[in-house]
Amino acid sequence: MATRLVQITMKARDDSALGRFWAEALGWGIDSEAPGVTNLEPVGLTYPDPAAVCIDIVADPEPKTVKNRVHLDLATTSTAHQTELVERLKDLGATLADVGQGDVPWTVMADPEGNEFCVLEPRPIYQDTGPVAAVVVDCTDPRAMARFWGEAMDWTLHEVTDTYAVLRSSEGVGPYLEFIRTPDTKSVWNRVHLDISPYPDDDLEEEAARLRTLGATDPDIDQSAFPWTVLVDPEGNEFCLLTPR
Repeated sequence: MATRLVQITMKARDDSALGRFWAEALGWGIDSEAPGVTNLEPVGLTYPDPAAVCIDIVADPEPKTVKNRVHLDLATTSTAHQTELVERLKDLGATLADVGQGDVPWTVMADPEGNEFCVLEPRPIYQDTGPVAAVVVDCTDPRAMARFWGEAMDWTLHEVTDTYAVLRSSEGVGPYLEFIRTPDTKSVWNRVHLDISPYPDDDLEEEAARLRTLGATDPDIDQSAFPWTVLVDPEGNEFCLLTPR
C-alpha cells in the first residue's frame, strides 16, 4: 500500500477571489465542486496525475495570523522570466514579503490573502516541473520528516541532510516536495496543508491505519461528516487522506 501527493488545500476568506489569483498566476483552469470550494488544475489534466499537484481553496472565515508552514515555490526559466513573473503577479494582487530571508536570489511574495510563496531564480532542477517547482514544508527535523513521508508515499527520496529533504513522484514528473529546517515551531492549525490519496484499489481505513503505525496521529476533531480522513504528521502538520481514486 502507498499514497501519492495529489493536491494542497488552502483556506481563504474568499475562495473565489483567491482561486482567480492562483489560476491566473499558474495559467491553470478553475472549477468548483461545491459552494465555498474552488478547484484549480492544469487545463487538460485528468486528476489525479503526478505531473501536477493541484490546489483546492476552501472558504474559512478565520484570518491568517502567522507565517504559513507550507508554501509554493514557482519555477522560472531565466532571469528575465523571473522579473516578468514577479511584475505580473504584482499586477494580479500579490505583494513583496519579508520573512527574514535577507539577500537571496529568489523573490518572496504574498498572495492577496497573505499566503507566502517564492518566485525562484532559474534552476536546472526545476526546468521540467511546470509552473510549481516545489511544495515546501517548514520543519524542525528534515530527516525524520523524510522517513515518515518517504514511507507514507511512493515518492522517491532524492536528497536528505540535517537541513533539507526532497522527494518527487516516482514517475519523475511534476513538482518536488521539500522539507526545510526552520527555527519556528508550529502554533496554529495550518492554513495550507497536504492532501494525499491511496490508489484506486486500496482501502482508506487500512491505509489510515498504516500511516498511524508510521507515526501519524488523529487530531482532536469530529470527523464523522468527512468522507476523507484527517491525520497529523510527526511534527503536528495536519494532512488529509482522501478517498482512493
